[in-house]
Amino acid sequence: MKIEERLNEMGWVVPAAPGAVAAYLPWVRSGNLVFTSGQLPWREGRMAHAGRLGAELTVEQGYEAARLCALNAIAQLKAAAGGDLDKVRRIVRVEGYVHCAPGFRGHPQVLNGASELFNAAFGVRGEHARLAIGVSDMPLDAAVQITVTAELDPEP
Repeated sequence: MKIEERLNEMGWVVPAAPGAVAAYLPWVRSGNLVFTSGQLPWREGRMAHAGRLGAELTVEQGYEAARLCALNAIAQLKAAAGGDLDKVRRIVRVEGYVHCAPGFRGHPQVLNGASELFNAAFGVRGEHARLAIGVSDMPLDAAVQITVTAELDPEP
């Protein structure tokens, strides 16, 4: 089954890749590797989850925010792969930044929202290394931000 079909079967539709909100590119390809810029929890052009985990937001809301970030990262990978997610050979690394209140320690549970979506969509190719960091402030008050490094099929 194709990756995008698998996502659709799970109830997810890959959105159009979000554009940059400042002076950077949404993704860069170097050889067979693609590096996404930070992906926020955008849904239909608006911030779906704003605020700090452990203050305004729950772990469950953070988990959902991380899934939206992952879905937006998948949209960037689709753009980088010429519209074909099946050209993604492997999700190599996910870096996750959790906007949190002092004392919050649920970073892994929040970022599982992204990791579990990559694993479900890409199967064994979605298994990745991960970094989880808590931060006291975030652009646009986003709850979560992730970056992804992925390997694509070689360019023809």
